[in-house]
Amino acid sequence: MDSGTCANQISFFDTVESTLALREPEMLPADRRVKASVALILREGEIGPEMLFIERARHKGDPWSGDLGFPGGKVEVSDGDAYSAAMRETVEEIGLDLSAARFLGCLAEIAGATLPVRVTCFVFALEQTPQLTLNGEVQDVFWVSLADLRDLNRHILTPVSVKGELVHFPAVIVPLSGKPPLWGLTYRMVKRFFELVPDMGG
Repeated sequence: MDSGTCANQISFFDTVESTLALREPEMLPADRRVKASVALILREGEIGPEMLFIERARHKGDPWSGDLGFPGGKVEVSDGDAYSAAMRETVEEIGLDLSAARFLGCLAEIAGATLPVRVTCFVFALEQTPQLTLNGEVQDVFWVSLADLRDLNRHILTPVSVKGELVHFPAVIVPLSGKPPLWGLTYRMVKRFFELVPDMGG
């Protein structure tokens, strides 16, 4: 990696951190929805910043079966807080210990549109990408450039069956063959991230 690329990496991650620090993350009013948390993980790729996604394994009865998302899951009592849950779930699902990663901040809590869940998204940056080990909940893990995620030509409406009715949701087609569209809570978190963070060529 040349010095120019390194400078861009530092500049981008610094910008993300300072932008997220400018506002207190909004929390939803207390309710009966299940609390969950996820990790939005960034790294510097060959052509600019990239974001990590998982493809969930297909399991009958799992509402997220086969979907794209971020590593994460339900906040357990033993976790103590949502941040610890995101750290634990990331280790369990993809073998990535985020304790050495750079924590950049978190996004406002978001509620599921079709399921009774509320999710906090914590943002991290990796300086190095270790070997990842997937558990039975995850079928694949991959990186997508922020440039591809921002590309409006990749944004579509995708049909999803909700309680037997076909509903069209905003989505992004990722640049990997055979992957389903990115939609739902994760799409909304990606969109919120881009609303907060300026386009710096990534």
